[in-house]
Amino acid sequence: MNFQLTEEHLAVQEAAREFAKSELLPGVIERDTEAKFPKEQVKKMGELGFMGMMVDPKYNGGGMDTLSYVIAMEELSKIDASASVSMSVNNSLVCWGLEKYGTEEQKQKYLTRLASGEVLGAFCLSEPEAGSDATSQKTNAELKGDHYILNGTKNWITNGSSASIYLVIAQTDASKGHKGISVFIVEKGWEGFVIGKKEDKLGIRGSDTHSLMFTDVKVPVENRIGEEGFGFTFAMETLNGGRIGIAAQALGIAAGAYELSLAYSKERKAFGKPISQHQAIQFKLADMATQIEAARLLVYKAAWLKDQEQDYAHASAMAKLYASEVAMNVTIEAVQVHGGYGYVKEYHVERLMRDAKITQIYEGTSEIQRIVISRGILK
Repeated sequence: MNFQLTEEHLAVQEAAREFAKSELLPGVIERDTEAKFPKEQVKKMGELGFMGMMVDPKYNGGGMDTLSYVIAMEELSKIDASASVSMSVNNSLVCWGLEKYGTEEQKQKYLTRLASGEVLGAFCLSEPEAGSDATSQKTNAELKGDHYILNGTKNWITNGSSASIYLVIAQTDASKGHKGISVFIVEKGWEGFVIGKKEDKLGIRGSDTHSLMFTDVKVPVENRIGEEGFGFTFAMETLNGGRIGIAAQALGIAAGAYELSLAYSKERKAFGKPISQHQAIQFKLADMATQIEAARLLVYKAAWLKDQEQDYAHASAMAKLYASEVAMNVTIEAVQVHGGYGYVKEYHVERLMRDAKITQIYEGTSEIQRIVISRGILK
């Protein structure tokens, strides 16, 4: 087993790290306070190739492997998880699903623009009564000749108002249960498509999270991905990869909090010496470093399995479950290491702690990950 990153991976890591420090760090506290979407920063991420890293170059992508993607996600998430979640959705959920299952016409029309960062994408699965339960879709699409009529509401949509292209999961035949679910490409600005209010969230406050309403939206048949009834499979397969991205985000949040704590412990003095020389702080740092390294290995393994075209559903659930719990544990301890300073915005760790919580919720809660894992080990 080779645990060394390649020169290409190291170059991606360095590029992402430098971008995070030079472009994401300035103003990150203000964007969090004002719940302001990092529009200019995300645009620059697209220009640098971060928004379509795994897409084939013939569709304007970077042609990189999944490991490169999670390395970049970790570095960006150390600084600004609100920016990195836009990258995660665009890469893992939208671009991947379109490239894997879309027609050539759909790829040329939509994927090329998404992979280049010209436009943003959104993945629309969750509903008021169907969050992690994808089988309970109330949004429906009725076939009317050469088009469908789409009606329904979606909740908690990342890139909700900033996206231009939306992948919408909807029922086309409720009598068939999960086999009656389909997936459609919907464009911003279509008649009957309304973007609701932006959510006022605990963490990732800069992330553009909205509810979406569809009222008699006319969707061409050629905008359906796959056959009717393919939507549930599409959603589950796409979420398997999405979990790797969110696991990498959780890893980055934890690593960012740890790095801040390590530096602070060497500067802050108590009882006549740096607090890093007190065993109580040393034990905290040791536990944080160990948990982060274990999470990183799980994330890298899931990414490697995906790149090897092996079954990675089980591994991605493990990575997402553990990395998100590590993110919460480490950020809480980071606030503790900083003491009173950890409770104020200037030192960043309180924001990272708030950002960490969502990693236990989206792409399926921790309880959902345990269900996926248990099914894998029991079958």
